[in-house]
Amino acid sequence: MSDFNPRLEEERIVGWLKEQAAAAGVKGAVFGLSGGIDSAVVAALCRNAFGVDILGVILPCHSAPTDVEHAMLVAEAFDTPVKLIKLDDVYDSLLGLLDPDAEAQGRRDLAVSNLKPRLRMISLYFQANRLNYFVVGTGNRSEITVGYYTKYGDGGVDILPIAHLVKDQVRALAEHLGVPREVIDKPPSAGLWGGQTDEAEMGVTYEQLDRYILTGDAVNEIKERIETMKSASEHKRRMPASLESLG
Repeated sequence: MSDFNPRLEEERIVGWLKEQAAAAGVKGAVFGLSGGIDSAVVAALCRNAFGVDILGVILPCHSAPTDVEHAMLVAEAFDTPVKLIKLDDVYDSLLGLLDPDAEAQGRRDLAVSNLKPRLRMISLYFQANRLNYFVVGTGNRSEITVGYYTKYGDGGVDILPIAHLVKDQVRALAEHLGVPREVIDKPPSAGLWGGQTDEAEMGVTYEQLDRYILTGDAVNEIKERIETMKSASEHKRRMPASLESLG
């Protein structure tokens, strides 16, 4: 981290976003505003790259009220046009069709948890298609390395401007960009259920994960945990396998 320069990184990413948009023939960016640090950083970078041609979409789905409050703080901080779309009823209806007993039994399995990010992906692409914008993802290097995202959910995007940055670098960039303090300091969470946090679900801290990614340094238990997650999620980082790919 000692050689990480947030100002230069901001300039590099903003220039890259403009180049990618020009090459693809799109004029702006749609992104989810979750109230978390990654989406806040992406909002600021997109604002700098595309000016008014951006849309932050707030997509609560049985979410904590503070998530929406923090998302609005970010929108205000970076003068971001926003659209609030509540997905609670859609989620409840779809889950009721797919598994009528899930809510009554209090299930929290992967299939149920992944419905939320996949509904958000659909919502973002609807907005982007209407506007001829990119869907800009908020995944960082730490999460992508271990597959801590939902395939065709928050992983379903057109472009990933902070995918090369580990979480600590994202925090440094957030400080530089002026992300609201409340957002920087809150424990990272995907908001999949009440009280859920990234680190508890992954079983490693971001500090441990970042250090291992950047230096290879970790105690055996942590190293094995990270390598296991990395191996199990390899399919997320590749195009779908086909027989043709074997040749």
